[in-house]
Amino acid sequence: MSIIVNKRTKVLVQGITGSEGTFHSKQMIEYGTNIVSGVTPGKGGTKALDGKVDVFNSVLDAKEATDANASIIFVPPAYAGSAIIESAEAGIETIVCISEGIPTRDMIKAKHIVDERNICLIGPNCPGIITVDECKLGIMPGFITQKGNIGVISKSGTLTYEAIYQLVQNNLGQTTALGIGGDPIIGTDMKDAVKLFEEDKETDGIVIIGEIGGTMEIESAMWIKDNVRKPVVGFIAGQTAPAGKRMGHAGAIISGGDETARAKMDIMEKCGINVCESPSEIGKKMKEII
Repeated sequence: MSIIVNKRTKVLVQGITGSEGTFHSKQMIEYGTNIVSGVTPGKGGTKALDGKVDVFNSVLDAKEATDANASIIFVPPAYAGSAIIESAEAGIETIVCISEGIPTRDMIKAKHIVDERNICLIGPNCPGIITVDECKLGIMPGFITQKGNIGVISKSGTLTYEAIYQLVQNNLGQTTALGIGGDPIIGTDMKDAVKLFEEDKETDGIVIIGEIGGTMEIESAMWIKDNVRKPVVGFIAGQTAPAGKRMGHAGAIISGGDETARAKMDIMEKCGINVCESPSEIGKKMKEII
């Protein structure tokens, strides 16, 4: 089992002929991802990735020709919002957007459309998702993963990798790991992902990594307290961040009392989550409770 993507997922790549799209598409195929088509307006009828993948002018054309059910977006931020909407309107079920710096107005519109159509959007400004030994949609280094029974959810790309590393060091593998993105407006949030892992029969433990700013971690912790029976390990980045100063992600800014790292950690602990003071403790902590 897994969440969101697996070996049967049929993937199209928006922006496949660009440098980022080409590089990461090759990496995804090497991992085993089933990329069935690419989309670059004006380049329909050509082939990408050394002649291996057909390129279409639109997502709709690509979907009709290849029955793709997932898309991954490697386009500049000025066009990424429209790319999300194009996939949604073409009936793509899962959309992963790597692009960083999408204008807020564009994301508000895109978020409304994907929610209205009940589409799974991961990102933007994220490393993507990986179901170990089955499918990689994004820029995560697949070689660091190990097949197992722990689900990983993180706002931070690099801390996603660190959590995976710490789990592997303690001989704990992963079912699926996803970076949900650090922008103020994203698709799948932490609580959404926790729900999916709680329902997944092969996931026996969950790691959640949050950061300062916003209330997503608090809402997730409250939901976990009432609904999750699997052990959960948590970490909050930004413990030394000053109030009012944005740190890293666009959403990482403390504007209220419950948005500090310490406040979130305290609430998570009260909700039964096993909180780590350092990411280096994640694997060890999960090993103790799983």
